[in-house]
Amino acid sequence: MTNEANPILEVKNLKKYFKTGKGMLHAVDDVSFSIRKGTTLGVVGESGCGKSTLGRTIIRLEPFTDGAVYYEGENVFEYNKKQVREFRKKMQLIFQDPYSSLNPRNTVYQLIAEQLVVNKVYKDKADLENRVRELMDIAGLAPRLVNSYPHELDGGRRQRIGLARALSMNPSFIVCDEPVSALDVSIQAQILNLLMDLQDQMGLTYMFITHDLSVVKHISDEIAVLYVGQLIEKAPSDELFKNPLHPYTKMLLSAIPVPSLESRSRKKEIIKGEVTNPIDPKPGCRFASRCKYCMSKCTEGDMELKEIEKDHFVMCRLFD
Repeated sequence: MTNEANPILEVKNLKKYFKTGKGMLHAVDDVSFSIRKGTTLGVVGESGCGKSTLGRTIIRLEPFTDGAVYYEGENVFEYNKKQVREFRKKMQLIFQDPYSSLNPRNTVYQLIAEQLVVNKVYKDKADLENRVRELMDIAGLAPRLVNSYPHELDGGRRQRIGLARALSMNPSFIVCDEPVSALDVSIQAQILNLLMDLQDQMGLTYMFITHDLSVVKHISDEIAVLYVGQLIEKAPSDELFKNPLHPYTKMLLSAIPVPSLESRSRKKEIIKGEVTNPIDPKPGCRFASRCKYCMSKCTEGDMELKEIEKDHFVMCRLFD
């Protein structure tokens, strides 16, 4: 499912299963997509649908079960340890929790300098210090905070440290794993705008993971919707909000709060029923038990992601 010209990242039939006492948990199941250089793919879905596992598997923080990930044309799953180390300089991760992801015993300087020291980027201490201060400036951290500790800072500044760390090795691709979900709304806007400005200035490519559809619309060029480990819809951002095709996507969009009195009369889609068990799931649509359009053929055979309109893909029997 790749129609973009020269994508920087291609994910093909990626699977990530976890062994449990009751069977194999299908955290990511046969997911395929691609991302063009300099753009943002938003990945949305309910908690536990496999969003974070997808991001961590792509950058090889989690071992994969099957499939392939091509970065600039090379399959990163075939890399040896030395190649993986070089590859991780190009791909970075911004964590969800800006506090637990930082060592509380290290200062802002030490936290940002860590990767540069480990990778022996600078031999001269003065060059290292200049680079750390440059990264602080890029991330919007005041110079006076250089010797501060994480517990002395608010959530927004902590997340800026995480951003500075991610930028330290001059990556071209960053997985943003719900980087604003733990922040106040006003701080969320600051971090999002900073990410977008840096993308324009540095030509960065993002995979932006979130459960907040309002946020993902603001930052994404394309949006992928995950449900119980499967990619069930993918489309350009404007197209997805204008014309959602999958019943699950429609329900997600109807749940977005609208700050207006007129929204009181807006019909909201209520999702009923239980989420499909991700442990050895049966063939067929995993949303069938909660879908009001469910037909007998929805629970038969494997599902496929099909292009219904230009660049708009959906996995649903309604469009067979």
